[in-house]
Amino acid sequence: MPYDVVIVGGGLGGCAAAMSACANGLKVLLTEETDWIGGQVTSQGVPPDEHPWIEEFGCTRRYRTYREKVRETYLRNLNVQQSGKIFNPGNGIVSLICHDPRVSLHVLNEMLLPYLLTNQLTISYYTKVTSIERVGSSIEKMNFRNTRTGVEEMVEAPYFIDATETGDTLPLAGIDYVTGAEGKADTGEPHALEKADPHDIQAFTYVLGMEYRGGEDHTIPEPEMYAFWREFHPDIWPDKYLSFFAPHPITKEKREYTLFREETGFPLWEYRRIFNKDQYVVPFQAGDITLMNWPQNDYFLGNMYDVSNEEKEKNIFQAKQLSLALLYWLQTEAPRNDGGNGYPGLKLRKDIFATGDGLAKAAYIRESRRIKAEYTVVEQDVSPSFNHGRTGKRYKDSVGIGSYSIDLHPSMTGRTYLDIPALPFHIPLGALLPKNADNLLAGCKNIGTTHITNGCYRLQPTEWNIGEACGALIAFCIKNKMAPKAVREDKHLLSSFQEELRKDGFELEWPDEFYQ
Repeated sequence: MPYDVVIVGGGLGGCAAAMSACANGLKVLLTEETDWIGGQVTSQGVPPDEHPWIEEFGCTRRYRTYREKVRETYLRNLNVQQSGKIFNPGNGIVSLICHDPRVSLHVLNEMLLPYLLTNQLTISYYTKVTSIERVGSSIEKMNFRNTRTGVEEMVEAPYFIDATETGDTLPLAGIDYVTGAEGKADTGEPHALEKADPHDIQAFTYVLGMEYRGGEDHTIPEPEMYAFWREFHPDIWPDKYLSFFAPHPITKEKREYTLFREETGFPLWEYRRIFNKDQYVVPFQAGDITLMNWPQNDYFLGNMYDVSNEEKEKNIFQAKQLSLALLYWLQTEAPRNDGGNGYPGLKLRKDIFATGDGLAKAAYIRESRRIKAEYTVVEQDVSPSFNHGRTGKRYKDSVGIGSYSIDLHPSMTGRTYLDIPALPFHIPLGALLPKNADNLLAGCKNIGTTHITNGCYRLQPTEWNIGEACGALIAFCIKNKMAPKAVREDKHLLSSFQEELRKDGFELEWPDEFYQ
């Protein structure tokens, strides 16, 4: 079956790319390693982490539709007690649409459904790319294997998008890429290492969902590695890892957390709460539900890519054990405000991710392999120390905008947090284009950022914008019989492409007041 574009990876970037490509009349194959599309917001269990202007501007029209559909799903299906403020399904701290991953899965499937019904889009689940045939600077074919059946299929297409969480096609295709931290000699970034370290990669996390049912006992069996994690005390941590203390991401000072809201401490429970029972009238007993993606279950003892399969599986197992150990510690040993210990009413909600162990279907990956791109975004592009005004560097080839601080979690070489300001930024088309490949685009966290700027370009609205721009660019290239790099290099073609993006609901600049 001929395809115009093959999108490898069904995360947010991949879904947005598929919507854009299909809306522009292309025939699309979207592959996904799990049985859920959506990546960060579904199989990884990370509610959208967004900038403060997201309700008015700062994202694409399709992303705004996604957000509206999330809210509408709750308002249509549950008896919601609205208070007049913007409705936040979980009333969580991290986002104004903290919600259940299953709702995002429903919404994304609904947004893609018209293209599935007309056979314009094919979604292949449990599918992993295994090999790639390349001729010169063009990808000719990709071989995929169904991890459930073992069946393999070779697929040809004129264009490919790598929207995987870890840039999986890059080593297979011989595309130049970077991992870890660049050195000052490479980027000139003030916060770069003196010497590059490809192993200096941010922690990843296995999220789990839990409900609180006071007065009940839902204690899980003691995890296999509990004794190890209970005593684990990294040099960069002010206390044992399984505790209510962690470094403040900005000041690095010892910061106290609490489980629930108390007089002191940051309330972890509310951080990514996805169900707040006080907002609903339900005919059954229900407790609040939150997702555990906290400082205490970041895993930084090893990586999942560019390591042996044995090492990968070991780190996956240990990361899962960490999250389960943290839950067990909370249930049995965590100090309570009343002087007691443990919250046995914490119930592991295995149904949220439909997994046997209750953990997310996939690890939340903060840092991918990154292409050596036609343009690489560096710290100077987004830092308030290098830009006069309220936004970062303005690019002639902008394909979108986003905003987030430079937020780096502890790394696999033992470095602690880096959390520094970043201005609202723009997304340059050149960052989506690999230097040594002509027909493959980067559509996720694998774009041309550095270890440092990845910290502000990795969030959900930006990933969506990146993927959606990739789908639109390929449609434009096919229609005009031009290569992606030619579109960027020709000011008239670039202007035409950007005008099409604007008509399709892309915001390529921040509002005028940001430039005054």
